[in-house]
Amino acid sequence: MNRKEIVNSIKAEKLVVIIRLKQQEHIPEVVKALVTGGVKVLEITSNTPGYLEEIKRVRDTYPNILVGAGTVINKTLATEAINAGAQFLVTPNTNIDVISVAHENEVPVLMGAVTPTEICNAVEGKADVVKLFPSAAMGIDYFKAVKGPLDTVPFFAVGGIAVENLQEWKDAGTAGFGLGGNLVKPIQSRQDFDGIVALAERVLKIIHS
Repeated sequence: MNRKEIVNSIKAEKLVVIIRLKQQEHIPEVVKALVTGGVKVLEITSNTPGYLEEIKRVRDTYPNILVGAGTVINKTLATEAINAGAQFLVTPNTNIDVISVAHENEVPVLMGAVTPTEICNAVEGKADVVKLFPSAAMGIDYFKAVKGPLDTVPFFAVGGIAVENLQEWKDAGTAGFGLGGNLVKPIQSRQDFDGIVALAERVLKIIHS
């Protein structure tokens, strides 16, 4: 897939699930549960142990799933993530250098931004999606205020978004979501596995209804 096709797929799915775990061995089973629940776009953060190895594993195991690297705050991380096979990059910050590295390799960027200046810098820098982060901390009223003059920007709401307020953010005009801790937990039992599957299905139903 080229960069445009990947971006279109992410926008169509409207959900990037963020995997940030303390132990690498938990990742394969969590990914399995998410994929079973219908998730098609995953992000494994750079502060997760073994994240490069796990990106490779997802690409090998689930060829129909998009997997990217998250918490890519600089060019060095961008380069190593792309070399590991990351199909897109996600940042918490506004660093145009990351976009340059990514686009040279036909890899899209979901760029973190929160102020109007950061958002405009991300757009002018050719970010493929603007990740409004941290969304929940800023609140829906803030998002609406920013979106007023910037209504052509495709915003993904990320940071503290929960199942309970998905519909409210959706109604406010977000193009998509990034969900992490409210959906991703280490799996210790079959009940944990089934819980992630059910929650993923619920989230996708709300987003695509």
